[in-house]
Amino acid sequence: MKGAHRRIPASRAWVCAVLAAVLIHPAHAGPAWGERGIAATVHPLATDAAINAFKHGGNAIDAAVAAALTLGVVDGHNSGIGGGCFMLIRLADGRFVAMDGREMAPAAATRDMYVRDGKADIKLSQTGPLAVATPGALAAYDEVIKRHGRLPLRNHLLAAAEIAERGFTVDSKCAARLRNLVSVFARFDGSRAVFLKSDGQPWAEGEVWKQPDLARTYRAIAEHGTGWFYGGPFAQTVGEWMKKNGGVLTADDFRNYRLKFREPITTKYRGFTVVTFPPPSSGGVHVAQMLNILQSFDLKSLGQNSADMAHVVIEAMKLAFADRAYWLGDPDFTNVPRGLVSPDYAKTLAARIRLDQVSVVAGHGTPERAADDVFGKHTTHLSVADAEGNWVACTTTVNSTFGSKVVVPGTGVVLNNQMDDFSVQPGVPNSAKLIGAEANAIAPGKRPLSSMSPTLVLKDGQPVLAIGAAGGPTIISQTLLGLIGVLDFGLSVDAALAGPRFHHQWSPDEVKIERAFAADVREELRRRGHKLVETESIGVSQAVARDPVTGRFTGAHDPRVAGKAAGW
Repeated sequence: MKGAHRRIPASRAWVCAVLAAVLIHPAHAGPAWGERGIAATVHPLATDAAINAFKHGGNAIDAAVAAALTLGVVDGHNSGIGGGCFMLIRLADGRFVAMDGREMAPAAATRDMYVRDGKADIKLSQTGPLAVATPGALAAYDEVIKRHGRLPLRNHLLAAAEIAERGFTVDSKCAARLRNLVSVFARFDGSRAVFLKSDGQPWAEGEVWKQPDLARTYRAIAEHGTGWFYGGPFAQTVGEWMKKNGGVLTADDFRNYRLKFREPITTKYRGFTVVTFPPPSSGGVHVAQMLNILQSFDLKSLGQNSADMAHVVIEAMKLAFADRAYWLGDPDFTNVPRGLVSPDYAKTLAARIRLDQVSVVAGHGTPERAADDVFGKHTTHLSVADAEGNWVACTTTVNSTFGSKVVVPGTGVVLNNQMDDFSVQPGVPNSAKLIGAEANAIAPGKRPLSSMSPTLVLKDGQPVLAIGAAGGPTIISQTLLGLIGVLDFGLSVDAALAGPRFHHQWSPDEVKIERAFAADVREELRRRGHKLVETESIGVSQAVARDPVTGRFTGAHDPRVAGKAAGW
């Protein structure tokens, strides 16, 4: 790759603290407690990086960025600097920041770029060079550190680079993902060099996986700044590879990437203030919309995890996802009605829900002033907070597992396949079986619709909960169920995340439901007309909370994975 990769010495204490358990690190069980700070992520080493940032004088913003950059090394099948993110922040002074680091379509992208002989070829939007949109995550981390952090981005990059260089122990889930994609990785020289050993076999569970190219890239960014990535040697290397291999992403696309600062969505629920992310997140809109619908029902009296409670929430999910399919897109390119989160509109939708049987949701609804009252123009989640009052809910992604499966030789960076989150052709489902319409059609410079739903909750003006999830469209339902568990049923964050889950996204007309639900509940849902698709596990969530009386933090990682929550 062009440009020197000169190694930069890092603080010995800083690096040693992060590396203390690189080779063998058991999963943390149960909730974590803290007085000065708290962090919950999908990987123990990322949580350790967050706590290490606290210990070196950083705040919650520093801790979140440290965790995110580390996840790009140890959890690269879900996220990394080759992808994008949404960061929802509540600052100590009470201000909110909604930073949109979502990927952007290349300048040469066209609405029919995946259509062949009149039919969408979704393989092109999911794997290979044409699937890649311009990454935004690194730009977001850099900007948020400059504005609101205390430690230089360089420190976090160097600590993560040490892990990439020395290696980390591959867990069972990562090993399974690598094993399932061997034939795809083998198609690309750079991917083959990173994900497969010299004998062509993937890294296996228990082996130490080293990523020297990614370490060099992190160090080059630390030395030269993010301009080295956005328009400099990295972008030039990627652009040249794309030109030779049929992609349309260029160095100019990197150079022209722009962050967006959005106005968060705020709604009231059961005496709490819920703050979540606006479009191009569909997650924030529909979490708020579903909470508004559920205001019309006393979920607590229906019973936790009962058939009645599940039925009502499933019906709310259907109504919201029908609206998602029609209305949602990048607000800089399409009109997304603010009325979708109106309490009055929610009441009209709630009136359509019958308690004794499923309702037929033929299509989207239409809120008042839909034309003129509009918003301004495989994934991982982490939640972090500090005692000063800084809170971060950050969801970051490369889209599906290992994104486009492309690593440009010499870079070590997994490039996203976020173009698949557009409607590649109206009515054609993407890899998550989501259907979109004209509002989410491909256009140059446009951001694809996302399900990411970073969410903060306040009580009497003080933050008490940060929550979000990973898992495609189930992000929205996971976040909703986590909020219901805490706000309706008074559960602790670990109990709320451990509860059984279900998901309905309108199309296909089916309920994905965990087998942890009682058999009689599943049977009753079937009797009411729900088509159930049973599964062992749905998604991954992370949450942190604070007791408004004692000020003590608690944090929890999803028990479905070997993540970690830790306090300081």
